[in-house]
Amino acid sequence: MLLNGGNAIDAALAAAIALTVVEPTGNGLGSDAFAIVWDGTQLHGLNASGRSPADWNPERFSGRTAMPVRGWESVTVPGAVSAWTSLSQRFGRLPFRDLFTPAIEYARGGFPLSPTIASLWRSGAKVLIDEPGFRDAFTPSGRAPAAGETIVNAPLARSLEAIARSDGDAFYRGELAERIVAFAKLHGAALSLDDLASHESDWCGTLSTRFRNLHLHEIPPNGQGIAALMALGILEHTEIDTLDPDSAAGIHLQLEAMKLALADVERYVAELSSMQIPPSSLLDPDYLRRRAALIDRTHAGDPGAGAPTTGGTVYVSAADANGMMVSFIQSNYAGFGSGVVVPDTGIHLQNRGYGFTLEPGHPNQVGPRKRPFHTIIPGFVMENGAPSMSFGVMGGPMQAQGHVQLVLRMQLFGQNPQTASDAPRWRFISGRRVAVEWGMSDTVVAALTAFGHEVTREPQDNNFGFGGAQIIQRRGDGYAAGSDHRKDGAAVGF
Repeated sequence: MLLNGGNAIDAALAAAIALTVVEPTGNGLGSDAFAIVWDGTQLHGLNASGRSPADWNPERFSGRTAMPVRGWESVTVPGAVSAWTSLSQRFGRLPFRDLFTPAIEYARGGFPLSPTIASLWRSGAKVLIDEPGFRDAFTPSGRAPAAGETIVNAPLARSLEAIARSDGDAFYRGELAERIVAFAKLHGAALSLDDLASHESDWCGTLSTRFRNLHLHEIPPNGQGIAALMALGILEHTEIDTLDPDSAAGIHLQLEAMKLALADVERYVAELSSMQIPPSSLLDPDYLRRRAALIDRTHAGDPGAGAPTTGGTVYVSAADANGMMVSFIQSNYAGFGSGVVVPDTGIHLQNRGYGFTLEPGHPNQVGPRKRPFHTIIPGFVMENGAPSMSFGVMGGPMQAQGHVQLVLRMQLFGQNPQTASDAPRWRFISGRRVAVEWGMSDTVVAALTAFGHEVTREPQDNNFGFGGAQIIQRRGDGYAAGSDHRKDGAAVGF
């Protein structure tokens, strides 16, 4: 798209659209999306997450202890297609339909399946095989495809063409909307034509927090980006800059800040209109200073937060010669989402309804036409008022935690994008439970254990749970980029 005269928006969108074909385990036409855009002058934030059906209410889910994780009762209105149209209409240079050409070619002509996606496909099929439409769409030969097999998805190609020629209208008000709703009715689901037609993505701006001479920007709630802002704001009131990023003391401090932030997020964060405490209160420097004072430098605390469930997501960062930078994220939530696939369309639907809680009175309690708590977050760093970094870290519970680790490594400790991405990561799970990557040294693991952390070192072949980072950093008149070795992806410049 860049070589064809497009800008960073065109490039990011074409990549995101193509990823619905080649990475169906992480995203699809039935996904949600968020974006942060530097247009050369200012930042813009887009929330394209969908809302719950109008007929969803607490009574519908009575008798359950948690929201359904798969099937139709986990499906909210998909927002990704609306993100594509909103971004293209406001910032794109190329015709909208041109952005679909690579994706349609991959869907109709086929593509070789990568080993990473083949493994995720196999895992997803084991648990989703009996969900409506899944078997015929994703295991037509009776098994998940192997790495290297050519995958053809003609129904998806036709759906992409319908979206391209209608500027997205076919998905929310046209032929595809009618097929989605007909399949929903067949299975007693609540999703209606009015639910789809009334969907809107919102230009929501960003929230930010200051750390030294930079500002980290995130999308406002209903997303978990505020957790990264809070953790970084807490660390602003500590001695983190005097500690090696790979030392036990440095990791301990980051873990404790992250735990405090996630405890607040679990209790207070929901769709913005439902929050009982405004984000500004959670990001107040005096409040974050008080939270920082709770950190014991010698012992692991347990503020009671639990990390979200592992998810499946794709992330794209793009930048162009005119200075435009785009941070874009798109996700099914769990791998393959709900497992529901609308017949003859190639549309498989996310399971974002699982992000709601059933706790009475909680701001994130399930309700009608309401956005659930979201794990996917695009990140953006401004430094001294200028754009510095467009980045993201795919992987449910790792996203806010990964944002903090990358910002510290690059912006505080001066690591380049690839070095920061390759470094061993930690992941807070719950209580005092912590997972670390196999590459973390025995000495550091022993020291963390001495602090009271319950440390699990995960094997090398299980590093997907530590997320996948994609990074573009502005360097003077050019860019430096990094792509995570834990997932498929590439850093490409020309």
